[in-house]
Amino acid sequence: MIDLHTHTDHSDGSSTPPDLVRLATTVGLRALAITDHDTLSGYDEAARSVPEALELIPGIEITTKWERDNIHLLGYFLTGDPGTGFRQWLEVTHRDRAERNVRLVERLNTLGVWIRLDEVEALGRTMTGRPHFARLLVAKGYVKTMEEAFSRYLGEHAEAFVERRGPGLVEAIERIRAAGGVSSLAHPVRIGFPGQGQELEFLGSMKEAGLNAIEAFHPDQTAADSARYLELARRYGFAVTGGSDFHGSNKVGTRLGNPTVGMEWLDRLRAAEPPA
Repeated sequence: MIDLHTHTDHSDGSSTPPDLVRLATTVGLRALAITDHDTLSGYDEAARSVPEALELIPGIEITTKWERDNIHLLGYFLTGDPGTGFRQWLEVTHRDRAERNVRLVERLNTLGVWIRLDEVEALGRTMTGRPHFARLLVAKGYVKTMEEAFSRYLGEHAEAFVERRGPGLVEAIERIRAAGGVSSLAHPVRIGFPGQGQELEFLGSMKEAGLNAIEAFHPDQTAADSARYLELARRYGFAVTGGSDFHGSNKVGTRLGNPTVGMEWLDRLRAAEPPA
């Protein structure tokens, strides 16, 4: 069993990187990819001490733009660190996130939700995002749960939502490829295409752009969804990935690992078309 989609407290998870590694070992994972949002710092910390029985994979989840949609892209660097060029490119996404957070605080204040940016950043460590805003709103009594924070204020259709600028999807695919990595479309069921024709057209264009894989197994996807994505992967020649999208206590009910996803999946991902 392996897990190719996990988060630490360097983005929006609750577990420290060492704690996540210990948990992965406890549940018997053979490989773990840390895919924090827009940062490699969680992987960097975890890599300082990894047991021989566990393969730790540098990974990332990048929030990208495709037309009017936000689409998440997973990147895996199966031969090691992506290098300084890729890391410097990530700094641009960090600035975009920081600017969004300023605007989000201002928007919440106009709605009578009195919080300060430094209060949120105290919860966010190296990467402050909406889950940290949600935790603060719960702590201050504006909402009872993180789910309520998103439904009332922070979700994409909520009162205080602020659009975040980010890299284009094709650009992110190309950046991962240039850094020696392989890319996978994260939780595709969330994209919500209005029809099958649009989804097929999209996948065809992403194949041409260099996308390597699709995340076929994800907690948001039913067995029928997974079967469909496996078929689409076969149709377009994509590798497949799968994971728990583990966030620790920040995402209740999610367990690390998936019995369906084994080492053979990682082997197939390694065999994906190598970067040019």
